[in-house]
Amino acid sequence: MKKLFIPISILIILCSWSAPKTLKGTWQFAGGIYNGKRDTASTDYKLQRQYDKAHFNAFIIEPNEKPIKYQGGDYVTQADTCFETETFTTQPSTLTGKTIHYHMQLRNDTLVLSGKLPKGLMVEEYWKKVM
Repeated sequence: MKKLFIPISILIILCSWSAPKTLKGTWQFAGGIYNGKRDTASTDYKLQRQYDKAHFNAFIIEPNEKPIKYQGGDYVTQADTCFETETFTTQPSTLTGKTIHYHMQLRNDTLVLSGKLPKGLMVEEYWKKVM
């Protein structure tokens, strides 16, 4: 019995951390790590991303206000990689039109996107599925 415990435990861990086949749905920012420094999600507002088959839109949601779209773009997933290209932003950005390669993992209900941005910033973001 003890001999089965370790392989079964490893299998359970590997199955709970996988690459999602699709990002379809709504994901809410739950925090991140930027150049090794942890950042928590704000309690004053929510950041959400909505994905369909090939596009994403990002919104800031404040209490008692309509959601405001602040970013949009296209994406493609291949195995454990997500390629995102920002096509719209309300903020000045050097990322518009550039494709960013993110390593992605699905840990239960949390999408983890990690990678290196063009200016060298190392990011690891956590997005919880809400719909």
